[in-house]
Amino acid sequence: MSQVAIERRRTGLDVVVGILLVLAGLYVLANVVLATAITALFIGWFALVSGIVELIGSLFKIKSGNFWSHALGGAVLTVFGIVVLRNPAVTVVVLTVLAGAMFLSTGLMRVFMAVQVPAGRWAFILSGLVSIALGVIVLFNIVGASFALLGTLLGVQTLLEGLTILMVGRLRKVTSSE
Repeated sequence: MSQVAIERRRTGLDVVVGILLVLAGLYVLANVVLATAITALFIGWFALVSGIVELIGSLFKIKSGNFWSHALGGAVLTVFGIVVLRNPAVTVVVLTVLAGAMFLSTGLMRVFMAVQVPAGRWAFILSGLVSIALGVIVLFNIVGASFALLGTLLGVQTLLEGLTILMVGRLRKVTSSE
């Protein structure tokens, strides 16, 4: 198969995957509370299964000296998974607080970077102020933000991923036809 044929096939696949991701992102954005709940449950199940696998894997490391670290890590993950699955609403609130703190700290770091980096200073200041504003909005509206934030972030990320893949596929098509 020629290189051009391979590139065309990849471009077609990029378009299909990109469109599916855009549609999925729009669906998630239309159902943010459901997406948030599913995200919390996914985290719980993933931690639980990972912990059990780690515990089982630690049994094969008894003689290598790594048994206790793997067993402890597996036990912690298993307990974390159980706690998340038993209390998904608390998990969502905790993750929302962490996200708000991350937005706030990232924004502050960008503003501080703007002082030190003259090139692109305005971009650092603008993105920093937006991140600070997001952090403040999330942290001072925990109850309102908790059940929508994770779903919104997932929806936006999925939508942007789809648009990016569409653009990359389009760029590949343009450059391969030249």
